[in-house]
Amino acid sequence: MIIGIGSDLCDIRRIERSLGRFGDRFRHRVFTEGEQRRSDGKATMAASYAKRFAAKEACSKALGTGMRQGVFWRDMEVVNLRSGQPTMRLTGGALRRLQMLLPEGYEAVIHVSLTDDMPLAQAFVVIEARPGPA
Repeated sequence: MIIGIGSDLCDIRRIERSLGRFGDRFRHRVFTEGEQRRSDGKATMAASYAKRFAAKEACSKALGTGMRQGVFWRDMEVVNLRSGQPTMRLTGGALRRLQMLLPEGYEAVIHVSLTDDMPLAQAFVVIEARPGPA
């Protein structure tokens, strides 16, 4: 069953300006170390960061909180499965909120779709509750 859906559209140029103006302060406030490693090595670094920024916004919407109620930027991390498919790893307040949404006996599966076409980056997040192991 679907327990949350979120989407976000982000201007890559805005993220590029934030990276240029605030540098590491912006990176460390919003992105995990893993996201920074993945994005810093890209030729299209600003687009990579913008997609992750959009995914965090979309995830916070799917959680039903936005960036409130104890949900912070670094509580949501875009990670990739072995197949390369993106998903989200939640910690802290985001994980606590997710656990509140899950019916007893269910586990969460977070589906993520990312895309960019200069000057925009877009993300969709769907949180699914599946019956857990018996």
